[in-house]
Amino acid sequence: MIIMRPIRESDLDVLCDIARESGPGFTSLPDNRELLQAKIARTRQTLQQEATLDGSQGYLFVMEDLASGQVIGTSGIETAVGLNEPWYHYRIGTVVHASRELNVYNNFRTLDLCNDYTGCAEVCTLYLKPDFRKGSNGNLLSKSRFMFMAEYPERFSERVIAEMRGYSDDKGRSPFWDGLGRHFFSMEYSQADYLTGSGNKIFIAELMPKHTIYLHLLPKDAQRVIGQVHRNTEPAKRMLENEGFRFEGYIDIFDAGPTVATRLNDIRSVRDSRYIKARISDTPCRSDHLYLVSNTLLEDFRCTVAPLQPEGSAAQISHELADALRVSNGDPLRIVPIKARQPE
Repeated sequence: MIIMRPIRESDLDVLCDIARESGPGFTSLPDNRELLQAKIARTRQTLQQEATLDGSQGYLFVMEDLASGQVIGTSGIETAVGLNEPWYHYRIGTVVHASRELNVYNNFRTLDLCNDYTGCAEVCTLYLKPDFRKGSNGNLLSKSRFMFMAEYPERFSERVIAEMRGYSDDKGRSPFWDGLGRHFFSMEYSQADYLTGSGNKIFIAELMPKHTIYLHLLPKDAQRVIGQVHRNTEPAKRMLENEGFRFEGYIDIFDAGPTVATRLNDIRSVRDSRYIKARISDTPCRSDHLYLVSNTLLEDFRCTVAPLQPEGSAAQISHELADALRVSNGDPLRIVPIKARQPE
């Protein structure tokens, strides 16, 4: 059985492996053992603290195969971004240049540096090892965060964003960076990305252009990738869109990947989830309907995907599922269909 749980200190080695595997553009997981150890410590500390929306708290979860004990993926949540350090985006806009005398009217797309998403919660750090990108694993890795947020909404800002990894080629080259950022930073994309993931964001404010950028002045290949995602990120983008996230015209300042946003209570898995009581049985459930199923614990949060056939306020679950979720007979569970039901 595959479950999601909060990260712990013993997961450091595998988290370092994931950071190396994920490659350039995965800003929230830098390949730095000390920084990753600090991220784990922060999660453990956050789980033991009262909720605060001052930007100091955050969570990392891991996906574990209980049969082998192998950690196969990770995902995270930031409770409120941009309060302790700047949170930059480019906002896509339009400028009109017109002359009645010359009968000339031109629309130009523009980029402006902004901090408009300051204070939002962020779902982030999503990575699943390639051999396990199958079945319901991707859904569980991403949507388990929403089950946690539904259980503890007071721990998160009302508005939620997700930064999507932008386009880069097989060699890690970002056309947008080459067409814009490189001219101001005088470094490789991978180095700038690493510095940002390491928390060193002061250089952005010091070196980024402060004035409006006209997109038609950028190289064509840089223009083409604005708002586009890395090919490995396409499934995650579709999943978030199915949960209610939408692109609002904001992109990453390095690779031009889109940022999508919604309100916490409008996320499908938050809005449609409900409680049932666990009814542990020796008879396996034969339902064809898959659900996200989580316990209601904080430090011992567990979430998985399982077939269920809810009957009123209860549902039959196996001993194996009860053990995986660390629940007893009669304990509450939060459930939601793993995919939105289509109207009949």
